[in-house]
Amino acid sequence: MDNWLKISLLLCMFGFFREMRPSESYVTEYLAGDWRNLTSEQVQQEVYPFGTYSVLAQLVIVFLVTDLLRYKPIIILSAITGIVLFVMLLWTRSLLNLQIAQVFYGTFMASEVAYYTYIYAKVDREHYQVVTGHTRAAILSGKFLGGVLAQVLVSTESMSFRELHFISLATQIISLPISLLLPKVPRSFYFYAVDKETTKPPAIAGQEETPKFSLRNAGRLLWYHLVSSYTNPIVLMWSIWWSLAICAQVQVITYIQFLWKDQAPNNQSNYNGGTEAIATLLGAVGAIIAGLLKSNNHRNRYMLINSICGIALGALLLLAALCNNVWVSYAVYIAFCSVFYFIVTIAAAIVAENLVDDSFGLVFGINTLVALILQTILTVVVVADTGFGLPPRDQYIVYGSYFLIMSAIYLLVVLFLKMCSNKSQTVA
Repeated sequence: MDNWLKISLLLCMFGFFREMRPSESYVTEYLAGDWRNLTSEQVQQEVYPFGTYSVLAQLVIVFLVTDLLRYKPIIILSAITGIVLFVMLLWTRSLLNLQIAQVFYGTFMASEVAYYTYIYAKVDREHYQVVTGHTRAAILSGKFLGGVLAQVLVSTESMSFRELHFISLATQIISLPISLLLPKVPRSFYFYAVDKETTKPPAIAGQEETPKFSLRNAGRLLWYHLVSSYTNPIVLMWSIWWSLAICAQVQVITYIQFLWKDQAPNNQSNYNGGTEAIATLLGAVGAIIAGLLKSNNHRNRYMLINSICGIALGALLLLAALCNNVWVSYAVYIAFCSVFYFIVTIAAAIVAENLVDDSFGLVFGINTLVALILQTILTVVVVADTGFGLPPRDQYIVYGSYFLIMSAIYLLVVLFLKMCSNKSQTVA
């Protein structure tokens, strides 16, 4: 077996077990249940916002440290914090301990950057597309199986909502030794990058110079990638769209269980696992279809498609907020994920295809940071008790309106650019 394929297999195994967390589908039911004696309002307003703030606070640091430490230590840290997180969820009861657990959740989520970029630092460019497909398939498989397993165990009353967390803890424990088996990365994109302008030929033929740490080279390369990327109007326009869309999408999937709980009979939603599994599967299909399209060749057409789909997503969220049937909300969530992963994959592909070499991680790291800043503002204003502290239904009216307004603005921009283009062609 080729070395790059072994690395891809190990990374896929890690990603599969990391993402197979059946407890995720019922985490709100568990946290607002009898174990801690907390209300849904307390969990929504005093616990979940801590996770958002924690991810935002740690993302920039983790991104830079990931490149500095050359990926593997951060992947190991991700596995360790996953174990600590589920230990705290299982064996602590107080609100304070739950808020502390959200700090580890922030590290767990922020360290994803190491997993997603490790493969690009370790394998040759010619294998990028195939290993990206491998890792994405492993992640989605883990999420899908986690949702199916959760639904089967809950429906058959084989496990309680709390007991599902023991499986999630076990999968995080399994991921730790796999992370230790990953080979070290000898180079990084920035702090250990070889400066092509100053590097001398190796003294011995066929022997490459080992990259050395250089803060100056890192700063210079970071600035070059930053300027060259965001002065490109295509990258800027689609990056803004991507950040705005991801901000709202993360908010939707984070708080959807509160809406289901509010709409379900006896305020207990029992079919979250199956819904998450189907949404993951159809979302993967949407992403795969989008990945096959040559979207960069018809950017304006796809911006029009994305804007129309965004308006449809806004309408779906308003429907979920205004209906009284949890099954309608389940169906809306599945449709939302299917469409969203299709259009966000198109946006990511267009951004990636217009970047300079090796700046993919930096640009999407910055775009993610912008999305998290916007999400934090949305959380403070809409969810947290320091803001309006809206109930679930009102929150989803806000999220639906957000998609409608964002998409309408981009739709008007596309139509305006098309009119200007047609006018200039007529004059010519």
